[in-house]
Amino acid sequence: MMKRTSLLLTMLCLVASGVFAAEPSQADLEKQFSDRMAGTVLIGSFTIDGKEDQAPKAERYEIDSVKKLRDDYWIFTARIKYGKNDLKVPITVKVLWAGDTPMVSLTDLTIPGLGTFTSRVLFYEERYAGTWQHGKVGGHLFGKIQKADADTSAE
Repeated sequence: MMKRTSLLLTMLCLVASGVFAAEPSQADLEKQFSDRMAGTVLIGSFTIDGKEDQAPKAERYEIDSVKKLRDDYWIFTARIKYGKNDLKVPITVKVLWAGDTPMVSLTDLTIPGLGTFTSRVLFYEERYAGTWQHGKVGGHLFGKIQKADADTSAE
């Protein structure tokens, strides 16, 4: 009887602590991602492989919206500043999931006016991080995700 009471008490404690809490559904995760990314600014840095002696360079991406298109494909409407280019474009990308963490997966995606890119970028809470490749040049990227209206460094 004592073992049974201890087991029951342990189970109740685990349930109360959230160990057995229901995981969000994939639809819930997708909605959270879409809502979280709408009207944001990714502010961070990128590195260039082979130039580790140089400080990371600043990067900034303004995201208007992120919407699921179908299956693993999503449309990111974003303002991209790259070199002398400053474009606002809708980009269709693949988003894969590692549990509750979305990852953008680009392979040889051509963005008109900018070139062809390969990239893997994870988004978790207030941060993003990943790798990028543009032709023979590549590196890492990382930074913070902020709501556009909270961004004080807008140009």
